[in-house]
Amino acid sequence: MQLGLGSSYRGWKEAYYRLYERGSEMTAKAYLSQAMWLDSIIIQKLEEQERLQALAEKMTPSYAEVKVSNGQHINTREENNVKLIDLKHETNEIIDRLVDLTQEIRCKIRQVEDPLDQLVLEMRYLNKKSWNEVAESLGYDKRYTMKLHARALKKIDRILKEDTKRHRKTPGNYDRV
Repeated sequence: MQLGLGSSYRGWKEAYYRLYERGSEMTAKAYLSQAMWLDSIIIQKLEEQERLQALAEKMTPSYAEVKVSNGQHINTREENNVKLIDLKHETNEIIDRLVDLTQEIRCKIRQVEDPLDQLVLEMRYLNKKSWNEVAESLGYDKRYTMKLHARALKKIDRILKEDTKRHRKTPGNYDRV
């Protein structure tokens, strides 16, 4: 599942739940990358909030309603404030999801036995460090760091598959065919 930076949170959320409901297995990289995508979406939403707030502050207060071509009366300042409030609520919902997801991902990473593998995964996916930053922090070259990453991803893949099998065998959960 790939998401562009322009993807909406609702679109991401719907795609994620469709994937989960079908019982499809998500790759380790896709699973771990979710937090990075949510973080990018939050940044985009906060920038949009700043833009709307700046626009609201530039508007001259006008409490008169404007009649538009379809006969409806609108107050542009009021409409802008409603959009800003809705955007803040949506952003808070995404932030809550990011906090929960980060905790969930951190728990999965802790299931990996090798502390070096844990460190590589946390630095890359939770701290959003570049490969060069991860390699430098560990004192390895980039190529070796990426090998460590590949090894760690295989371990996360196994953990996710085991969790999926356990989930499907839980009483009340039936495999969908």
